[in-house]
Amino acid sequence: MGLWLLAVLIGTGIAGLLGKLPGVEPRPYIIRFTEDRPNPLYRRICYTLAWSELITYAVLNVSGLIDAIIGGKWHLQQIYTFGYFPLAGLIWLLGVLGRLPRVKSSTKGEGDERRYFYGTVWAVPLAQGVLWVLWVTLPRGRLTDVIELVVFLAIIAFMGSLSARGLLYRTRRILPGELAISD
Repeated sequence: MGLWLLAVLIGTGIAGLLGKLPGVEPRPYIIRFTEDRPNPLYRRICYTLAWSELITYAVLNVSGLIDAIIGGKWHLQQIYTFGYFPLAGLIWLLGVLGRLPRVKSSTKGEGDERRYFYGTVWAVPLAQGVLWVLWVTLPRGRLTDVIELVVFLAIIAFMGSLSARGLLYRTRRILPGELAISD
């Protein structure tokens, strides 16, 4: 895992230095969020991989919690072993087909799509972090598994509602023709 992390750090570091990562382009790529411009391959790849990590970990953790509640025993390692690549692969396929927000062949519609992406970025890591703290600090048992599941889903729902109202960073509604600005 350490070698993989090192490879990712080197690869993204090089891509960043070359301006081939979203957000580190030499000049803003998207000026108006309603423009119909070609979406560069590097952006499509980066957003596909980000979506796959956000969705896959959230779905597998919810599945693990539900399994622990129903069966009374944790099988999260087995769930990840057998579920990670099929689910992540499905999301990669959706990305290749341009069916994910921010991964389409055109940048048209990015004003809304960025809201979905950043809302997910706000919700999932926060929920995962809180879930980890609860898992480490609470005693094991069905009741605590139920509490963890409820808290996890409540955080996702709460952050999703804040995102839908545009109250989180980079989730405000972009109006047609509005210039891209850092928010």
